[in-house]
Amino acid sequence: MSNAKLPVHVGIIMDGNGRWAKKRGLPRKLGHREGGKVFRKIVEACIDLDLQYVTFYALSTENTSRPKEEVEALVKLFDEYLDDIREMSDKNTRLRFIGGLEFFPKTTCKKMQDAETATASNTGMTCCLALNYGGRSEIIRAVSQIISEHATGISPTWELSEENFANYLYTRGMPNVDLVIRTGGERRISNFLLWQAAYAEYYFTDVLWPDFGKENLATALGDYAERNRRFGGL
Repeated sequence: MSNAKLPVHVGIIMDGNGRWAKKRGLPRKLGHREGGKVFRKIVEACIDLDLQYVTFYALSTENTSRPKEEVEALVKLFDEYLDDIREMSDKNTRLRFIGGLEFFPKTTCKKMQDAETATASNTGMTCCLALNYGGRSEIIRAVSQIISEHATGISPTWELSEENFANYLYTRGMPNVDLVIRTGGERRISNFLLWQAAYAEYYFTDVLWPDFGKENLATALGDYAERNRRFGGL
């Protein structure tokens, strides 16, 4: 596939870890652990394909209301994988973390900050992880920040537009999403990048995330390449 037909920014909703484990009579946390292994493989595949931006929906604001044991297992698993994720610096990859990161322990937040700093000067693919993230809360946060700046006189003559509003989102500096891939068989967007994916193409697959491989990614990108994106025009 030529680079001209590749999406610039891909969003991936990694769904199906729990159901994958249940089908095998395993605890849900083992499904999440297997999903973490697949995450690394798909990141490497995205790098090999020369994708520029990929945002993974790793933990939603709604996910944090799940049973305490499962949420704690997810946080612990992510903390373990942070050290592994940092190794992507060797592949010239930039790391970004978006969402309500204050949800995580201070030690985990420090690891995320260090990973972003260590990879900031890399020029390859940007790998973005959405953690304790919700599209609605992101927009409310942006509006609150704008109101606060006006109230304190930081930007008294500032004029609202789509372009400058985007600078108040977690994803400031990143392009809008071209393609959203969701695994696990569900056909919804689950509060993921609502502003950024307003004109994205969507690809849904029944494959559960722990079973999602490079060939499945290639199929999704091939499907995208066949679409005619008109952005509301003719």
